Amino acid sequence: MLELFRAFSLRCTQIEEAIRLGDDQRVTALDRYVEPLVEAILAHRAVNLLEVYMQLQFVTHLIAQDADDSASVTEHTTVLSFLLDRYFGTHGPDWRMPSPQDVRIEPPPAYVPDTDNGQFLNAVILDSMPDRVAVLTRDYRYLYSNPANSAHLNRKPMELIGRHLCEFIGEERFAECAKHKLDACFAGGQIDYTYERSAGSEGSRQVRCRMSPLRDAGGTVIGALIVMHDLDQQPNSA
Repeated sequence: MLELFRAFSLRCTQIEEAIRLGDDQRVTALDRYVEPLVEAILAHRAVNLLEVYMQLQFVTHLIAQDADDSASVTEHTTVLSFLLDRYFGTHGPDWRMPSPQDVRIEPPPAYVPDTDNGQFLNAVILDSMPDRVAVLTRDYRYLYSNPANSAHLNRKPMELIGRHLCEFIGEERFAECAKHKLDACFAGGQIDYTYERSAGSEGSRQVRCRMSPLRDAGGTVIGALIVMHDLDQQPNSA
């Protein structure tokens, strides 16, 4: 499924560039490939929870994109209903995220009760968080980016799916730091560290980064949930 999303994202980027250049012929030529890709993405049968999440998010993206076209919205809503029934109906596969009583980890520094602490994958919560949140697959590619992280990278969330992390942080930083920490997370570790990032004319900022392994129902690590918090935005202690 990730390859399909990469192809879709590439086509959308190419179409936007052709529109910017006023190349109507190229827009028409590229547009022919979009509908088959959409159909292929929707026809794909997800093999794990993350693929289910990607597919459902994709349909909600289509609904928002075609909000002014009632016929398209009705069609997309029908597809969404079909997918929900396919995956979560009576005979759906037994996919689930671990419940709190199933999770046995040491609380990280500055643990805050009743908040995420890296143990969730809930779109509503993730999208509304002021912190930057992302999910990366084991080949270091974006599977999800919340609005805060997408805005920081100057990209739309859908444009990030399938893109390699080093495209945004650079090959040197990826090889010297990020890859090592992600590999430790993929091996099952809870990673919590602070790094410094440039803030332009404002100098630099301290950012806390937490990485938590995401597992399927069988316990296999299939990705990493990353939460980045700007420590300089915290209010001063009394």
